[in-house]
Amino acid sequence: MKILCIGDVVGAPGRRIFAAVVPKLRAAGEVQAVVVNGENAAAGRGITPALADELLGAGADAITLGDHAWDQKEALALAASDRPVVRPANGGSGAPGRGWRVVSTPVGRFCVVNLLGRVFMNPADNPFEAVDALLAGPVPRDVPVLVDFHAEATSEKIAMGWHLDGRVAAVFGTHTHVQTADATVLPKGTGYVTDLGMCGPVRSVIGREVAPVVRKFVGGMPQKFDVAGGPAAMTGCVFDVDPATRLCRSATAVRWAE
Repeated sequence: MKILCIGDVVGAPGRRIFAAVVPKLRAAGEVQAVVVNGENAAAGRGITPALADELLGAGADAITLGDHAWDQKEALALAASDRPVVRPANGGSGAPGRGWRVVSTPVGRFCVVNLLGRVFMNPADNPFEAVDALLAGPVPRDVPVLVDFHAEATSEKIAMGWHLDGRVAAVFGTHTHVQTADATVLPKGTGYVTDLGMCGPVRSVIGREVAPVVRKFVGGMPQKFDVAGGPAAMTGCVFDVDPATRLCRSATAVRWAE
């Protein structure tokens, strides 16, 4: 089971390249399932039901979220719907929706878990304790489990990979929008990459127009950070998962550009 996991979709450019590339990959049989982080799909902040349907219609099997999960007012209804959208499991007990979901595909089922990091991030429950409780409780253990760890610090993400090695099929980081060069299979069989990267505009600062971000760093004054235009790229990782062992055979970083 080759599962393509794609980093944060940023605005219209990210949705455009996702819709252009993913159907071709699926039609060619290069991947059998797709998980995408959609928390920046709505002009860089949050996601709506319509945009979730757009990503699902273009070939996503599951959509994960992150710290911008609730930026759009329609997100509450989206999380509570039957769509395969997974919000952070440790983002608060009062949040609507689910922090994990089982996804059915023609080549088998798998489970997706979404977690928030705590280092350099807004307050969240302990992600290590949260995932341990999920694996010991409601998350089914007869299917491969994939974990999207939406976190800022590379150290926290790497620690999560080692913490879950041998217990889940794959751990992949999101949130920083920069693809890391460490895709691997850990010793006990868990596929891992510190960050999938981004599905968005190339000539940008993590998806935003360059000039306002530079002005912010130079002068220190607030700026409006709009999504950049121009050509886009889509980065992520393909995890080749063995449904029998529920572990990973290989982890391969991928990139497509307009």
